[in-house]
Amino acid sequence: MSSETLPSIGEMMAASVPMVRTLNLEFTETTAERAVVRMPDRPDFHNHVGGPHAGAMFTLAESASGAIVMTAFGDQLGRAVPLAVRAEIGYKKLAMGAVAATAELGRPVAEVVAELDAGERPEFPVNVSLTREDGAVTGEMTIVWTLRPNK
Repeated sequence: MSSETLPSIGEMMAASVPMVRTLNLEFTETTAERAVVRMPDRPDFHNHVGGPHAGAMFTLAESASGAIVMTAFGDQLGRAVPLAVRAEIGYKKLAMGAVAATAELGRPVAEVVAELDAGERPEFPVNVSLTREDGAVTGEMTIVWTLRPNK
């Protein structure tokens, strides 16, 4: 099967993660270096002040982190399962309108895979910036992921 017929990371995540479909997340960029995911502005996602609910923002950021993890480590799925270990989010400014999450790996892919090769269970951070359409950063999140070796 050629790479042209393979589903995109966004398509795969929408097919396997119901919250991605629920929030209508759009995967605009997915590489091993960066993933950008956009959440539209919908009244049913709003909180008491008219912006996206904190839970929706968390899910957006976590989804962007999952996209970069799947892109960077998808070739390791035969021997390890990626799992989120912990996350911390800081809400900086009121988010109004559509919001985008930009995720970047906090460690080089080769370093993480080398630990997996050595029989370890590597952990690595994914740093996510949440921004409004005007570019203002509304939140920042760090999700620590692991690759749990298959038994």
